[in-house]
Amino acid sequence: MLLAIDIGNTNIVLGVLDDNNLTVSGRLSTNIYETDEEYAMKLYSFLRLHKALDISGAIISSVVPALIETFKSAVKIVTGQDSLVVGPGIKTGLSIKIDDPAQLGADLVVGAVAEKEKYPCPIIIFDLGTATTGSVLDKDGNFIGGIITSGVKTSMNTLASGTALLPQIEITAPKNIIGRNSIDSMKSGAVIGTAVMLDGFVDRIEEELGEKATVVITGGLGDSIANNCRHELIIDNDLLLDGLKIIYDKNKE
Repeated sequence: MLLAIDIGNTNIVLGVLDDNNLTVSGRLSTNIYETDEEYAMKLYSFLRLHKALDISGAIISSVVPALIETFKSAVKIVTGQDSLVVGPGIKTGLSIKIDDPAQLGADLVVGAVAEKEKYPCPIIIFDLGTATTGSVLDKDGNFIGGIITSGVKTSMNTLASGTALLPQIEITAPKNIIGRNSIDSMKSGAVIGTAVMLDGFVDRIEEELGEKATVVITGGLGDSIANNCRHELIIDNDLLLDGLKIIYDKNKE
């Protein structure tokens, strides 16, 4: 079985895949100060809990450089396997046509690889995490660019910490767009506001492409936001794990 690990700024997504089937997945909190042994204990507990200790390979993508070596060591301790790390020199099958391909984050590469394999091009991919990102593949499957803005929770945390009277809130959709109190007003701004933004981006990106695109949304808040968008979107919460499996298969020789 393959252990796939995607290290994000807030969460670390773990997945175990048997052939092309995701058998189990879970999340750990990202903490750059934890040691390889601390993460090894968490990783062992996760795999043992789900009876998935028979790992024959591992792959890691990370937007947190400080944790790459930590997790390579943790995986080696627990499974005895050396990890493939998504980065320069790795075969992805993705043609990246931006000003500096080296600037493209590993998470965006992995997501685009999965999208190209799973859905018809052109494709717009929205990933709702610590940052909200949008990636665009043209009709030939080339990665041609995208958008980056503040993530929903990141924005709300900044708003709550920078104001005296606004609280931390749960990111869920309000019953009405017009909030009758501070919390519902903040929920409207967070959820409905992000949905409206994504709808607007879809309109303008499709106008720039000159054709309709497949639109996919992923990330921890994907469901809440997608349900309030007016465009038809595909929700794919396993996108990055699928992409890691595809990249692993391309490089396992």
